[in-house]
Amino acid sequence: MLQQESQHTEWKETWRDDHLRWVCGFANAQGGRLLLGVNDKGQVVGLPDAAKLLEDLPNKVRDLLGIVVDVNLHHEADLPYLAVVVQAYPNPISYRGHYFMRSGSTLQELKGAALDRFLLGRHGRTWDGVPLPQFSLADLSAPAMARFRQLAQRSGRLDAETLAESDAHLLDKLRLKEGAYFKRATALLFAADPQRFVTGAFVKVGYFESETELLYHDEVEGDLFHQVKNTLDLLLTKYLKAIISYDGIVRVETFPVPRAALREALLNALVHRDYAVTAPVQIRVYQDRLRMWNPAVLPDGWSSDTLLGAHSSSPYNPAIANAFFRASEIEAWGRGVERIFAACEAAGTPKPMLRYDPYDMWLEFPFDPVYLKALRVGQGRSERVTPEVTEQVTEQVTEQVERLIFALGEQTLSLQELMQSLGLSHRPNFLALYLRPAMEAKLLQMTVPDKPNSRLQKYRLTQTGRRLLEEQD
Repeated sequence: MLQQESQHTEWKETWRDDHLRWVCGFANAQGGRLLLGVNDKGQVVGLPDAAKLLEDLPNKVRDLLGIVVDVNLHHEADLPYLAVVVQAYPNPISYRGHYFMRSGSTLQELKGAALDRFLLGRHGRTWDGVPLPQFSLADLSAPAMARFRQLAQRSGRLDAETLAESDAHLLDKLRLKEGAYFKRATALLFAADPQRFVTGAFVKVGYFESETELLYHDEVEGDLFHQVKNTLDLLLTKYLKAIISYDGIVRVETFPVPRAALREALLNALVHRDYAVTAPVQIRVYQDRLRMWNPAVLPDGWSSDTLLGAHSSSPYNPAIANAFFRASEIEAWGRGVERIFAACEAAGTPKPMLRYDPYDMWLEFPFDPVYLKALRVGQGRSERVTPEVTEQVTEQVTEQVERLIFALGEQTLSLQELMQSLGLSHRPNFLALYLRPAMEAKLLQMTVPDKPNSRLQKYRLTQTGRRLLEEQD
């Protein structure tokens, strides 16, 4: 019996031109051998037309695939069989306009995002480095550029002279331009609305009572720097409940997932995801765990075990990663996953679980049983925590809601007036983090409750809100 079928070996009893798909698949992968005259048990059964095929096959492969293969004649027990030996090719090989690749012991036809990845990789390009003719300087977000300059100045990873240059020159220095065109990465990093250029470039967050029952959800859009910050704020103010304790007179909030670990996980998901896949980064929050998914592609030969050990830095989106590095949001040494696990260990929370399937990266943070027990003890409590009831859980009033209550005071203000009093300009952020939580906690009431969208609509404190304001004072 011959060598078992594997990544590098395929058996066929006879020859058909359709078998050129396997030759194409070997050429696009790591090379291999197609054995003709061998049955599916690995036994040589002979190839009657072996002599003719020995002459015809090299020419047929050359004419239809454009590559050169070795075709060798062998015998076993006087039975002839052929070995078509295929080398791996650095350029993409197609068969009748279709691209195939050997994966394990199977043949895969590359389509959609997988085909895009393959073709870009064979031409030495990355998805985020492809020019985007539709994007121009008019599509830049001034706040996003200003935020990047501030972060980069603080990090010291770009000199003051570069940061003082025009937007066009700064983007050129960041290698976000190719000839007359900006790259795809520019739209994700600095566009006012990246989804105009990249479908699915946002984060979806949902709270689930079970695997199938969604209670509520939010979407976070905007440039990538904005998405990291606002998603983190949203998780800590709306989706995750904190255990409140006091260190002397200092209020301490303990979350089930450390802030540092959440931030690092978000950065990894948004910086290193495959944006050719149109699904957004998805975060599912349950009562006892938080699960984060992003479409990801690891370098050849890597697995989840590689990520958990010491490994080199090999970003899938190098242009995006470079901008985040210059802003000191990430490090360049491939330590993102290590930092997530280290943050959980330092906080004494359970070890996260990392799972990678082809194009799917799952990171799950289980909640500590002690935290869940404390949460159950505090369910149904509506009073605010005081130093005398430390370690008790209460219905959380966030810092944003407290700011809103204090800004409103005894006034009656419109939505726009409330935003101005808080110095806020981003309406979706204000609604998600300030107004809606305050309304849900029955701290605010509408002046025109029958017409929520009335242009005359204003807001004032409820009796509960006024009591909270007195406590703040």
